[in-house]
Amino acid sequence: MSEHVLTLDCAESPGIVHAISGFLLDHGCDIIDNKQYGDRGQGHFFMRVHFDSGQDSSSTEELRQDFTSLAEKWQMNWQLEPHGRKRRVLVMVSKMGHCLNDLLFRARTGDIPVEIVAVVSNHREQEDLVRWHGIPFFHLPVTKDTKPEAEARLLELVDEFDVELVVLARYMQVLSDELSAKLAGRTINIHHSFLPSFKGAKPYHQAYDRGVKTVGATAHYVNAELDEGPIISQQVIDVDHTYTADDLVAVGRDAECAALRNAVRWHCEGRIMLLGNRTVILR
Repeated sequence: MSEHVLTLDCAESPGIVHAISGFLLDHGCDIIDNKQYGDRGQGHFFMRVHFDSGQDSSSTEELRQDFTSLAEKWQMNWQLEPHGRKRRVLVMVSKMGHCLNDLLFRARTGDIPVEIVAVVSNHREQEDLVRWHGIPFFHLPVTKDTKPEAEARLLELVDEFDVELVVLARYMQVLSDELSAKLAGRTINIHHSFLPSFKGAKPYHQAYDRGVKTVGATAHYVNAELDEGPIISQQVIDVDHTYTADDLVAVGRDAECAALRNAVRWHCEGRIMLLGNRTVILR
């Protein structure tokens, strides 16, 4: 493939864009799309460049090797990948399958650049759906006593399937601090937008009783703080007094699917970079 994506971040300084464009020009590359952002408050610079390296130019590995010295000079965090490369994703789910089904369909049709290599669940409700897609399904029940064993098995599967991203598609178990740390920066979760107001069972029914006027969802990276990791994508949908509790549930499903799919897409396209507990998303 001749098209590549270079993503980088480093301390802000004059000349970075000139250095990057000069490198690409010297290697016979043509820039297709460029997004950049300089956070003046933090003094940090972010850039994502989609470029065509031409039919007879350097390979991905050669480009990486040649870019290393430039990256070291500017002390960059960087990645250079073929454009459109599918990331290996493991999805975790409990009983509700709407987010899982959306990801399976979009992966199957090529709408998002992922290969779902396995699905893990603490229940069996979604097993037939997953196996219909030809994807390995692993049932890992979780209780207070079996949680350490289940999480150890999950890490084995992450290694076995060479997983690059773990997606919690309405997985209704809290990951331990230890597991969250081991999967930091490569685990995305989705939850409804009512937190912290309506916790526990049937949050949409609780919201109906309070007469809410918006329904939404938040996708974020997982960390040790429950549902408080760096936010990636949010969806908000207006509702009114005519919506029943079941209507709110349906609207909530749509919001959750949209927020999670955007987060997975942007992560796998190399558009997200972290700045402390915030995300910079170069769309």
